[in-house]
Amino acid sequence: MPDLRRPLAKVPNPRVIVTRDLANVTMDRMAELFDVSLNRADIAFTRDQLAQAMRDCDVLVPTVTDEIDAGLIEQAGDRLGLIANFGAGVNHIDLSACRRRGIIVTNTPGVLTEDTADMAMALIIGVPRRLAEGEKLVRSGQWNGWSPGAMLGHRIGGKALGIIGMGRIGQAVARRARAFGLAIHYHNRHRLPKVLEAELCAEWHPHLDEMLGAIDILTIHTPRNPDSENLLSAERIALLQPHVYVINTSRGGIVDEDALIDALESGRLAGAGLDVWKHEPAIDPRLLALPNVVMTPHMGSATYEGRIASGEKVIRNIRVWADGHRPPDMVLEGWV
Repeated sequence: MPDLRRPLAKVPNPRVIVTRDLANVTMDRMAELFDVSLNRADIAFTRDQLAQAMRDCDVLVPTVTDEIDAGLIEQAGDRLGLIANFGAGVNHIDLSACRRRGIIVTNTPGVLTEDTADMAMALIIGVPRRLAEGEKLVRSGQWNGWSPGAMLGHRIGGKALGIIGMGRIGQAVARRARAFGLAIHYHNRHRLPKVLEAELCAEWHPHLDEMLGAIDILTIHTPRNPDSENLLSAERIALLQPHVYVINTSRGGIVDEDALIDALESGRLAGAGLDVWKHEPAIDPRLLALPNVVMTPHMGSATYEGRIASGEKVIRNIRVWADGHRPPDMVLEGWV
């Protein structure tokens, strides 16, 4: 492993390969700055194409759709020195294997916080109020007009919101939720400073299992890693009360999908709002059949502003690295 205190060698005009089609402003700027290969067709690379790219470049710019495992990293050429990920999550990259090869990994933290929090809040409101069901009813042409007992949902004001993961996005969700009158409960590895807890009116639960029995809506905002795989397991889903709604805009795999489906089908949960999936883009057909599940196509970060800001961070990381310095968004967890 290289000494992180030592400067890096400069890489003039680095060869950069981008695996997906990014915003035009990002691609155009990369073309001005680097020897870049772009994927304007926006078709995800196959494993063989990824392997070839990693042998032929100084910098790889992947996205969440690129599974970069230890096998690919071991096959990478000697020139590959930086994986500048487009996106904040890096669970699709084997960081330990990168560390062994001396390959630096960067991400784009912070720029998608507000966008993802907006999506989570939309689902927190939309699932209990049955907005998706109502929209489908209107489009079906079968709506017969207003009646006192039709399309009844649940208000969210006065309910208890449980947040798993109180980082940037969790805190942004908490701020939004407070404005809608939700009481904030959270579970996090480390407790927030008391001044921040007071600002958010948030109650910390050191034990996740204890929090799960005390909430009405659960929203997940923790990264996917070995510790969080199936974090919301069948045993923990059983701790939730039957009126609870589960919202996930983080990563598929944090929730045990089979257990979630069983609970929804049997009425042991009231509903769910899902923007991410364990095997996306494949979605379990049992979920598609459930009217009380709102599903969106991994679009929590899908704003023009967020995509452009992510591209700017990627470019900054590449330029700093090429100049022989440690990039600002280096994923230090991969070097521990």
